[in-house]
Amino acid sequence: MEVVQVLRMNGGVGDTSYASNSLVQQKVISMTKPITEEAITKLYCSNYPAAIAIADLGCSSGPNTLFVVSELIKVVDSLRQKIGQKSAEYQVFLNDLPGNDFNTIFSSLPSFQNKLKKQLGPGSGPCFFTGVPGSFYGRLFRKKSLHFVHSSYSLMWLSQVPEGLESNNGNIYMASTSPPEVLKAYYEQFQKDFSLFLKCRSEEMVAGGRMVLTILGRRSDDPSSKECCYIWELLAMALNDMVLEGLIEEEKLNSFNIPQYTPSPTEVKSEVLKEGSFCIDRLEVTEVNWNAYQNEYNLSDAFKDGGYNVAKCMRAVAEPLIASHFGEAIIDEVFHRYREIVADRMAKEKTKFVNVIISLIKG
Repeated sequence: MEVVQVLRMNGGVGDTSYASNSLVQQKVISMTKPITEEAITKLYCSNYPAAIAIADLGCSSGPNTLFVVSELIKVVDSLRQKIGQKSAEYQVFLNDLPGNDFNTIFSSLPSFQNKLKKQLGPGSGPCFFTGVPGSFYGRLFRKKSLHFVHSSYSLMWLSQVPEGLESNNGNIYMASTSPPEVLKAYYEQFQKDFSLFLKCRSEEMVAGGRMVLTILGRRSDDPSSKECCYIWELLAMALNDMVLEGLIEEEKLNSFNIPQYTPSPTEVKSEVLKEGSFCIDRLEVTEVNWNAYQNEYNLSDAFKDGGYNVAKCMRAVAEPLIASHFGEAIIDEVFHRYREIVADRMAKEKTKFVNVIISLIKG
């Protein structure tokens, strides 16, 4: 599987699109907001730059794409008004893999910019947007050109499926039944990728630049623990059932593995210290319910079904990967079964995603 070619969220704004099914990600961004705002405040107040270059890496498409950027700009504009400073000019880079639905982002920009102008009021500086297709596991920008880098729910995706997973039969990710060599292969791929990510950003960022990363992770030291692998184990159950019924070839299932690694705070910290270009300002862990609609009011009957919500969210994320390997024909059936399995498990136990958030300063 060539990850760069097939890894993307479902495009457009339809029922199964990422744009319509990314409330979990939005809640995580909101939870991270105090850390992000603290970082941009410290950056701006350190030398009041006349121009600020912001990169959002793994921006995807939909309401979350421009939400972070608008919040950052509002914080800076509020600060400059308080001290009577002339507004900075903003250069915003939106990055994702080439298969991302950049068209939806670009078509929403004119209305977004008009709304932002009204919110900021007179005297606010211009804001320039650029789409940057490409993998963040490589250089994307000129040397020393970025002031602020943000990435949320992107860095758990690996640059490739790790090699040496032949013994991971019946699983599609790390699982409680995965042999030790599978867990080792996943961890080593994460180390290689995250270290390269840090090296590339260190070359692209100015001294004193800030970076806030939110990564789907885990608290446990065990990489196959339930808190990070369960969501994929349940999808593997649906696929295994279809193998037993002859709807999917066993060989096809055994050759499919998700290119993801959900690190612990210790593992993230270790790679940052090893690479050496950044100082750690903050390192925190938060949790969010699998079902983003839990505790929401005035929901339609469909959205009161936790299994339905989680299956839709996961479909928006995983459908392109699954369809590229198994074909489009099985998609509806897989996620119908997955919905039932998830609903059953959620009725019996608490299910949460764990987020590792790290705020870094470029040395």
